[in-house]
Amino acid sequence: MSWLPSNDPALGDPQSCDALELVIIPRVRDLGDGFAVRRALPHGRRQMVGPFIFFDHFGPIQFVSGKGMDVRPHPHIGLATVTYLFDGSIMHRDSEGHIQEIQPGAMNLMTAGSGIAHSERTPDAQRASGQAMLGLQSWIALPKGKEEIAPTFQHYGADSLPTVQDKGFRARVIAGRSFGATSPVEMVSPWFYAEVALEAGMSAPLDADHEERAIYIVDGEVEIAGDRHQAPQLLVFRPGDRITVRATQPTRMMFLGGDALEGPRHIWWNFVSSSKERIEQAKEDWKTGRFAPVPNEHEFIPLPEN
Repeated sequence: MSWLPSNDPALGDPQSCDALELVIIPRVRDLGDGFAVRRALPHGRRQMVGPFIFFDHFGPIQFVSGKGMDVRPHPHIGLATVTYLFDGSIMHRDSEGHIQEIQPGAMNLMTAGSGIAHSERTPDAQRASGQAMLGLQSWIALPKGKEEIAPTFQHYGADSLPTVQDKGFRARVIAGRSFGATSPVEMVSPWFYAEVALEAGMSAPLDADHEERAIYIVDGEVEIAGDRHQAPQLLVFRPGDRITVRATQPTRMMFLGGDALEGPRHIWWNFVSSSKERIEQAKEDWKTGRFAPVPNEHEFIPLPEN
């Protein structure tokens, strides 16, 4: 996915819960060819939650036979991308030579660091038959001192990620530590990410251990301190308070956050950095073809003019 400046996501009413700092209602953005996303981050009043600097929710969408997602090769620096699917498949290809079909429940972490290019397309088999798609893509801003690390790609299938279950409750720990379980994913700064599913009437705790934390409601509705919040919303909480989230109907959500970075980041198109000069260099590198190519790709997304 790509980012360009646009109107901020709308603000919701935090209502009576003192621990709730901000309610963000994602704004729909059309990426072309009928493919729309709901964008929750960045926001003018909240650039990041922990290191999460970008949060897109795409789908549900049904592609007919012969159609699919085609995000042509494009570059990144200074961040890690997390692609997480509930439905459908995406074929990932990058300039480091990684080729991976991304499937529901798997963790796919591409650390761009000093620079990487990648494409995201519907696999051939699913394109031929048509497929439904629902998922999330997030960007994790890298801390100073790690912004220029070598690019890498990690893939963990759904079966290799820890799950925690109880009556009416199920969580998959995608990154970091949640609900007493730890993901095997390697990270360069402390952050966490978990998929949480609740049946109606059941509850889950949002731990107070994390410096910054939020809940993104994918579908369903929750009640927190007497206030109800429907999907899709990003609920950002103040530090220190233990939060209990109760589902009023079957609900799927993401718990996310982590340690705050040491300062804000500049974000332009697909580039994130603590340095404006570094972003200018990345722009010139992509414009002049100095990024390594993505194997088996013969097109690319040009540098935006603005």
